[in-house]
Amino acid sequence: MKLKKAVIIAAGKGTRLDPITSTIPKPMIPIGGKPLLEHSILSLKEVGITEILIIVGYREDLIKDYFGDGLTNFNVKIEYISQIEHLGTAHAVGFAKDFVGEDNFLLMYGDILTDPKVYKEITIKFEKDLTEGLISLFEVSNPQEYGVISLDSDGYVEKITEKPSVDLNLGNLANAGIFIFSPLIFEAIEKTKLSIRKEYEFTDSMGILIYELRGKIKGYVIKNTFWSDIGLPWHILDANKFLLNNIKPDIKGKIEENVKISGNVIIGENTLIRSGSYIIGPCYIGENSLIGPNATIRPFTSIGNDCHVGMSEIKNSVIFSNTAIPHFNYIGDSIICENVNLGAGTKISNLRFDNKNISMNINEKIIDSGRRKFGAIIGPNSQTGINSSVMCGKKIGEGSIIGAHTMVNEDVPANTLYYQDKNGITKKSKSS
Repeated sequence: MKLKKAVIIAAGKGTRLDPITSTIPKPMIPIGGKPLLEHSILSLKEVGITEILIIVGYREDLIKDYFGDGLTNFNVKIEYISQIEHLGTAHAVGFAKDFVGEDNFLLMYGDILTDPKVYKEITIKFEKDLTEGLISLFEVSNPQEYGVISLDSDGYVEKITEKPSVDLNLGNLANAGIFIFSPLIFEAIEKTKLSIRKEYEFTDSMGILIYELRGKIKGYVIKNTFWSDIGLPWHILDANKFLLNNIKPDIKGKIEENVKISGNVIIGENTLIRSGSYIIGPCYIGENSLIGPNATIRPFTSIGNDCHVGMSEIKNSVIFSNTAIPHFNYIGDSIICENVNLGAGTKISNLRFDNKNISMNINEKIIDSGRRKFGAIIGPNSQTGINSSVMCGKKIGEGSIIGAHTMVNEDVPANTLYYQDKNGITKKSKSS
């Protein structure tokens, strides 16, 4: 039986991505010109999915307003259920029981981005093997930080272990967040008990399906193709690069004389590229934006709708909608959220003098990005004064103001006025 139904879990906020997710849920982060969730929905549609249930929660209004009933703009039927209490993944999946009925269904996390061919391959594999489940897996170098899946010699799930000790040598296959199940999984969910984290863990439900209900789950290992759970800020840049590497040129805006465009570039309707600008693809520029004069847009840059980029340079960055980068700015390897205004001369550093990897403070833990070049994150509704500088790996919170001639060498909390006084002493206060 062909798969027709899919369930997408999109209820969480994504705190590790703050301030990017301070105003939008993680599945609505714009990457390559579309929200992350839209890329997944379009991929599901391509493999024959016609009905989708989205489990929503944080800022669910944004998801519902954008996708609506699904039929109007995407030709798939979309329904929604709210997860008010966040009691774990199994709790969220349990809401889908009535939607699924007697059908097999695809299940995925709403923060996943992968090559569309993965969906095709797993549906073919599930229909061929006729098991009670299929789980997608990927190889990791640090299995002690994941739920590790051990397969038997026939490729079926044999054991599921949360964050195992390296000494146990249980392999390096981790859950990739895309599954296919028969309705038997709901019986397993009903038998699932609260974990020590006070959550209903989906890994426990899968264990019950295997050990108590005698169901089989086949493993599918994603190899030699792109996959990301967009769990950390730099994953957005990786995903953006993957998507832009697969675009086809489509120029709908107006191009003035003396503009140089090379490579694959998308330019939306009512966007004006003014004289002297140089755009090197792959790049995406949305609708109703103004670029130039004399702007330089370098590869792997995505610019949203209603943006203004003047005599400035941007490379390998994601710029959300309604943002202005107008005068003598440099933005490299960075994420600039919606409704940001950069004062003239604002520059973002993206490389350490010692060429070491750049780290970032994520939920009070310093994490190595693994990247030599990584700029900054500027949160929504923020602005900088003239000639301000932002050091690599720093975050500016939502609604903050950076004073003129100020160097940002630490993370700036939300709604903060951050400036240097006449003696060069940094001051911080809550902005009104």
